[in-house]
Amino acid sequence: MSLTQDIKNEARRLGFPLVGITTPEQPSHWATYENWLKAGRHGEMTYLATERARLCRADPHKLLSDCSAILVLGTPYQPKVEPTQTVGRRASSTYLGKIASYAWGKDYHEVLPRRMQTLVAFIESRLGHAIASRWYTDTGPILERDLAQRAGLGWIGKNTCLIHPHLGSYIFLSEILLDIQLEPDLPFIPDRCGTCTRCINACPTGCILPDRTLDACRCIAYLTIELKGAVPVELRPSIDESVFGCDICQEVCPWNKDSAQIPNSTKILDEFSGTSGVRTHELVSELRLTPGEFNQKFKDSPVKRAKRLGYLRNVVLALGNQASRRKDVSVIPLLAQVLIHDPEPLVRLSAAWSLGLFDRESTRQILAAALTAEHDPDVLSEIHRSLNP
Repeated sequence: MSLTQDIKNEARRLGFPLVGITTPEQPSHWATYENWLKAGRHGEMTYLATERARLCRADPHKLLSDCSAILVLGTPYQPKVEPTQTVGRRASSTYLGKIASYAWGKDYHEVLPRRMQTLVAFIESRLGHAIASRWYTDTGPILERDLAQRAGLGWIGKNTCLIHPHLGSYIFLSEILLDIQLEPDLPFIPDRCGTCTRCINACPTGCILPDRTLDACRCIAYLTIELKGAVPVELRPSIDESVFGCDICQEVCPWNKDSAQIPNSTKILDEFSGTSGVRTHELVSELRLTPGEFNQKFKDSPVKRAKRLGYLRNVVLALGNQASRRKDVSVIPLLAQVLIHDPEPLVRLSAAWSLGLFDRESTRQILAAALTAEHDPDVLSEIHRSLNP
C-alpha cells in the first residue's frame, strides 16, 4: 500500500473522514482575497491584513520553505436536534439565545491539533525519520477553503462555506504542510450551487456578496464573536436571538438538508456530536454570570472566544429583541439592573438600547435616572438615543 494511502487511512482512523492532498502553489482565490481586504470587508480582523499574513496566503512556502504537499482534512460536526416535546414544554416567558452549531461541543482548536500531531508522528514512523511540518485548523495564514477545493473535498458555495456533496458544509477544515512528496488529488471542479440563492435571500443582514465573499462587517457571526465594540445600531434587530455565531446560511442550504443523517460509515467525534454541549442558553440566567462563572462554564467551549464582555453584550441584545417583540415588560427590571450595575460599559450600553425598545413611561424614567449616575460617554450617548429615538 502506498504512503499516500496509508496516510489517508490513518487520518480517517483519527477522526478526519475527509482527506485530500494538494500542492503548495498560489491559491486561485488569492486575488479575490486581496480585493476583499482592500474593500475593508474584514472589519476589525486586522490580523488578516498584515503583510506576513498576506504573503503566507499567497505562498504556503512562506510557512514551510520545503513544503511539497498539503494534507487537507475535514471533520464533520453534527447539529443537535432538540426534541419537539422539550420545545412544547417551554414557558412563554423563557428566552433562549442561539449558539452556532459548531460551538455546541468542544473547542475544535483544542481537539483537532492533537490529532494532527498524532498523524504527523504516524507519517514519521512510517518513513523512519523526522519530517518538517506545520499544522493548522482555522489558525494559520492560509486560504483553507481554496486548498480544500483543490484537494477534492468540495466546492466553495455561494454562502462562502466549503460544501461536500454528501456531508454538506458542517465541516471543520484542517491542514498539514509537509516537506515530502505525496500523490495529489484532483480538484473538485463542479459548482453544485447552480441557480440556488437561498442563502443569499435568507441572510438577515444581506452580508453575502455575489462574488462568493461576504461583508464581515454585516455578518452575524462576526458581530457576535469578532467585533469587540458595540454592534451597529441598524444591525442590532437582525441579531435577533443569536448570542454566538450564526447558522442561517447553512440551515437553508439544500446540501445540508440531510446533515442530521450522516452515513454510519462517517465517524463523528464525540467532542463534536452535539452531546457535549447545548444549542441554546437561557438568557435571564446568563445575565447573572460573573467573570469567574463565565470562564468556568465555557472553559472547553468556543464561546469563550467572545469573553464575558462580548457574550453578555449579545445576551442583552437578544433578550431585548425577543421581549420587546412579545411585549413582555417583565424583563424591564432585569435590564434596568444591568444598566445600573454591570461593570462593563459595553453591556450597559446594550441594556440602554434594549430598554429603548419598550415604548413605556417606566423605561423612560429608568433611562432618565441612569443619566445621573452614568459617566461613560458612549453609554450616555446610547441612553440619549433611546430617550429620543
